[in-house]
Amino acid sequence: MKRNFFKGYNRTKLACYSSYFTMSSVFTFPPLLFVTLRDTYGISYTLLGTLVLANFCTQLIVDMIFAAFSNRFNITRVIRIMPLITALGLAIYALYPPLFPDTAFVGLLVGTVIFSVSAGLSEVLLSPTIAAIPSDKPQSDMSFLHSLYGLGVLFVVVASTVFFALFGKDRWMYLALFFAVLPIISSVLFLLSPIPDMNTSTVEMGRSKDKKRTTGLLFCLGSIFFGSCAENVMSNWASGYIENALEIDKAVGDILGMAMFAILLATSRMLYARFGKSIFKTLMTGMLCSAVCYFVVALSPSPATVVVACALVGFFSAMLWPGALIMMDENVHGVGVAAYALMAASGDLGASVAPQLVGIVVDKVSATDFAASVGSSLGLSAEQVGMKTAMLLNSAFPIAGAILLIFAIRYFKRNLNK
Repeated sequence: MKRNFFKGYNRTKLACYSSYFTMSSVFTFPPLLFVTLRDTYGISYTLLGTLVLANFCTQLIVDMIFAAFSNRFNITRVIRIMPLITALGLAIYALYPPLFPDTAFVGLLVGTVIFSVSAGLSEVLLSPTIAAIPSDKPQSDMSFLHSLYGLGVLFVVVASTVFFALFGKDRWMYLALFFAVLPIISSVLFLLSPIPDMNTSTVEMGRSKDKKRTTGLLFCLGSIFFGSCAENVMSNWASGYIENALEIDKAVGDILGMAMFAILLATSRMLYARFGKSIFKTLMTGMLCSAVCYFVVALSPSPATVVVACALVGFFSAMLWPGALIMMDENVHGVGVAAYALMAASGDLGASVAPQLVGIVVDKVSATDFAASVGSSLGLSAEQVGMKTAMLLNSAFPIAGAILLIFAIRYFKRNLNK
């Protein structure tokens, strides 16, 4: 009998996949508009940066609320309305500035907070939903779910590039409304699909009877933190680094940076979904190879080699976030929504802290006599020295993650099934 891919839990998977795919617009589209919003509404870069901060802070708050009070929510209802929250936020983001240009930032901030709530809910709820669906290949399902984020980023970048070329950047709000329609499809799919039962008990950290479980969860939290640092520094800085440190044209830098990074990110996750077996080996390889890539990015004199290394960070860091979730699901027994919320919070913390630290290092190092002296001897500007220093120091995150994994692997192998 031919299998029906649109029936029962198969439709639930499709809803999760489509929701994760469309969520990428929340992260990718707004930064593409920053220059346009500044030129059109006079919004400073500082305020535009505040929108990024509001995005991550809102997600962290949502993560922590679910970690502490997951048993207080009707999970099925939240999952089904979650995409509608994304649509509402993007609609406000698109419509408020043209209607009220004098207070455009207010609408952008409100829209950002609303769709960031949905983004936080997606990180907390989509992974445990996929994990709870009966499957012969749970690792592949989880890896494929996360691969769709990279494909979504690529879709947003390509769609935006084509739209702006055809209609101009001043009509950005119509593209935002298009992205607002996509989550509604996910919501309809969720309404028509069964939602599996999930463990909504809160996480009791430190209780004596749960020491092994707590220790295992802490290893997973550390792993996703360092993995998120390795992935998100490059995803946020690749285009800027290629443009400023390598002096390559911005349009080319955007394509070689964000687009190639996203393609390799998605490719790596899909390859694991198809062929992956050992999550421990995958995580260790990803951490070590990411560290090597950061060394190459910082130290190589060849622009072509640096560009390739930037893109390869996407390939090697791709499984560090979903891989940590797989490691938790396989080795920490009895995890539920609260544990996934803690993992999302730890990952979001890495995604916000590490890129910000890179910016701080660039500013601080660029202002030193050391940067001016080294730059003069190498034919580089002080800012270029600062950026290379920041990338070199960032290799510490995947190295720390690899060291943590050595202890985690030993711990899980010693305590598995005990």
